[in-house]
Amino acid sequence: MTEPEWFKSSYSSNGGACVEVAANLSGVVPVRDSKDPQGPALAFSPESFAAFVAGVKAGEFGDV
Repeated sequence: MTEPEWFKSSYSSNGGACVEVAANLSGVVPVRDSKDPQGPALAFSPESFAAFVAGVKAGEFGDV
């Protein structure tokens, strides 16, 4: 089994209130709280995660 390779956005400089994403796994995009790396992770399909990112970039969720 492949281990997730976690990363934070290059824009992440807000004192630790970040999420980490692993994009190296086939068929799933896990997301976790960077302050709790041993805690749970949410799992999204690549299509769902891409739609979420597109929505954030388009401002569909207000100021985030």
